[in-house]
Amino acid sequence: MANSILITESTLTDRYQTTVPDAVRKALHLGKREKIRYTIQPDGNVLLSRADQDEADPVLGSFLTFLANDIQANPQRLKAATPELASRIQSLVGGIEVDLDAPLDDEDE
Repeated sequence: MANSILITESTLTDRYQTTVPDAVRKALHLGKREKIRYTIQPDGNVLLSRADQDEADPVLGSFLTFLANDIQANPQRLKAATPELASRIQSLVGGIEVDLDAPLDDEDE
C-alpha cells in the first residue's frame, strides 16, 4: 500500500453493517443517503467509490425498455385502472409507513 494516501478502518457489526469513516466520507464528498459502489477486483481487493447519482440502473433500464417495446407492440393489452382497483390498492398499502433510515431487521438481511 505504498501508493495509499489514507489508510483507515471500521468495524463490522453483528448485523454486517459499518460506518464509513469520516475521512473517507470527506474524500468521496458523501452526504447522507448517497450511494457508494464496491468494486471487487480480481486480486481480492475491494475498491470503494462514490456512485454517481446520474448513472442509470441497468436492470431498471432493461425492464423499462421491455415495457416500452411491449406497449408499442401490443397496445390493445393496455387497460385503464378502474376506481375499484385504485381503492383496492389503497386498502392494501394505505397507512403503511416506511422509515428508509431505520436499520434492517435480522430477517431482512
